[in-house]
Amino acid sequence: MSETELADPLMTAEHWKAAGRTVAIATVIQTWGSAPRPAGSHLVIDGEGNFEGSVSGGCVEGAVIGEAQDVIADGKPKMLEFGVADETAWRVGLSCGGTIRVYVERLG
Repeated sequence: MSETELADPLMTAEHWKAAGRTVAIATVIQTWGSAPRPAGSHLVIDGEGNFEGSVSGGCVEGAVIGEAQDVIADGKPKMLEFGVADETAWRVGLSCGGTIRVYVERLG
């Protein structure tokens, strides 16, 4: 892979899938207020917990990776939301005053 391909989580997902790995993609689909990553940002996760890219940072990404493992296992996509109005936000570290919505799906 070229350096550009290595920097693109979607290319990573394609290569991992071609190598026989089970793969999920998390995509930031909406943000409000202060958010670490813009809409359209991707995090790619495989069935062993390896990941590339970023949807937020810190503990939010840890929570997304954990949810992605469930999505890989059962094939059912999930919509996740993290924000300061949600007590989960403080637990996972999104205390910047913003809200993000992340869609997680398994690649077929």
